[in-house]
This record gives sequence, structure tokens and C-alpha cells, in this order.
Amino acid sequence: MQEIEFFYDFGSPNAYLVHCTLPGLAARHQAQVIYHPMLLGGVFKATNNQSPFQAFSAVTHKLGYIGREVARFCERYDLPFVMNPHFPINTLRLMRGAIFAQGHSWGRAYIDAVFNAIWLEERDMNNPDIVQEVLSKAGLPVDDILQAAQDPAVKQALIGATEDAVAAGVFGAPSMIVKGELFFGKDSLDDLDWRLAQA
Repeated sequence: MQEIEFFYDFGSPNAYLVHCTLPGLAARHQAQVIYHPMLLGGVFKATNNQSPFQAFSAVTHKLGYIGREVARFCERYDLPFVMNPHFPINTLRLMRGAIFAQGHSWGRAYIDAVFNAIWLEERDMNNPDIVQEVLSKAGLPVDDILQAAQDPAVKQALIGATEDAVAAGVFGAPSMIVKGELFFGKDSLDDLDWRLAQA
């Protein structure tokens, strides 16, 4: 079975859109998606990169086009999406939670709950009380997750995961790697689909 390594941060709207579409693409090729949490700010710092909203803020028409591009993608794939009014979200604790969630039976439920809270429900996930409410509503082990976000071992694991992502060639989110080949951004899904079909 082919493996698609998916590098993500909850704070990336494009990562959410790929999170919604990648499982279907993988299923068409009997491939498995492996989620790799990372801290996007750390990736940016390590690669001298910055978010599109910063990089293109002075480019006439560019941010407007990005918005139209997102709308077109959602129309094509029939995806619900709302630009979070609290964007940008500080995802440090949320990504530590994603590190802790790995290997647990509820790990995917955690990913879905956080992505949906930010990009569907417009929740302010900068607010610890709202984070607790969202996790509780999803039936997740709230206390364990919140405690783990303060655990030095989990903190270090997120640092390590971010460093591993950069070492693998990742410079932003969303990124997908198949057999060492990088596919960056939601616009690379067609190329990824084609590559998987070659196997």
C-alpha cells in the first residue's frame, strides 16, 4: 500500500482543505494517509518562509485572488469553509495536542474536531475555554490532552516533528510526501493524483 505523508498545522486554511479532500484521493489509489503534525511557525523560521498573507500583503490583487482561489477549490470539491474571523490562530498548544493524539484511537477525532472548529464553526481557538469546550463536545479526553500540552516530552516531540518535516524538504503547509517526493499546497493534488496512478 502506498503511503501519503501529510504535514499539517491547524492554522493553515489550505491544510484544512487538503485534510478534507486527501482521504478520498487516497482511497481511489488504495493509499494510506499518515498525518504528521508540525508547527508551521517553526517551519517558516527554519526555511526563511512566511505565510501568503504576509508574503503577498503588498502585491496588488494577490490576496483577493487567493480568496477567489479558495472559493473555487471549495466549489470544485463541494467543501464547506468559512474564513475564521480570529485568524491567525496561535496553534502551539493545539499542535502539541496533535502530537499527543498520535497513536490513540481518538487521534483522528481530535484532528477533525480542531480543524472543524477553526474552519467551519469560526471558533476562537486562541481561547483556552473554547478549546476545552470543543474537545469536550467531541467526546475527547480533555484533561489528558490539556495536561499533555504542558508536558516537556510532548513539547520536545513537537519541536522534533517540526525539525523532521524541514529535514524532509517541507517549507510550508499543506505538504504531502510520497516515496520522498514533495507535493506542496492544495494545487498539487492533481499532480499527486497522477503520481499515485503511476504505481
